[in-house]
Amino acid sequence: MILAAGRGERMRPLSDRMPKALLKVAGEALIHRHLRALSAAGFRDLVINHAWLGEQLVASIGDGAAWGLQVRWSAEAQALETAGGIALALPMLGNEPFLVLNADIVCDFPFKDALKLGQLLEAKAAVKDPLLACCLLVDNPSHHPEGDFDLQGQRLTFSGIGIYRPELFAGIRPGESAKLGPILKSAQVQGRWLGIHHQGCWFDVGTPERLAQAESWLRRTEAKPSAPALQGATGDA
Repeated sequence: MILAAGRGERMRPLSDRMPKALLKVAGEALIHRHLRALSAAGFRDLVINHAWLGEQLVASIGDGAAWGLQVRWSAEAQALETAGGIALALPMLGNEPFLVLNADIVCDFPFKDALKLGQLLEAKAAVKDPLLACCLLVDNPSHHPEGDFDLQGQRLTFSGIGIYRPELFAGIRPGESAKLGPILKSAQVQGRWLGIHHQGCWFDVGTPERLAQAESWLRRTEAKPSAPALQGATGDA
């Protein structure tokens, strides 16, 4: 699932007439980059949520056939926050672990590794208290120095990329607005959360300035991309 329902207030005026997910970086829409990367990694079924100017997203992507994907759409009359948007889309996401990513990030994490992490969550499904979430964490950026999670003695920031079991969202009513952070932290306290430290490149493209930073990085590196191996997997808080 790609989360693309946000209004993008900090990206204004760029997001006034276009959903943030369709803003271009290095000549390609942010969400189109994700579609291309997911398809190359072997994903085929995809759900995208939308709210603000969502008709532009649907017109741009359609059924996803141009990327070798089958895209289904989860429309929100008003953005439901991250967990609320995922809960609304659960009927389309199935009963197995699924990948979720924010549309407004640029990251060199190889999505084929997400398939392996999903298999890890599925393999532990039979235990008494199975893992509910696996979160990709990154070094704290300057705009978020306090981080989100403790992992192996480090304070790190949630990247907006995670693999989740449907049960993680069982307490949210369809159509209810709910934030993801408290739900993930509750799973961490219960020992049902896995953290992965991604030490590659990551940008939260939340402002025009950070969009320019991501553009600069992509222009420099796109000809020879690099994908660091997974490091630091642990379920410890």
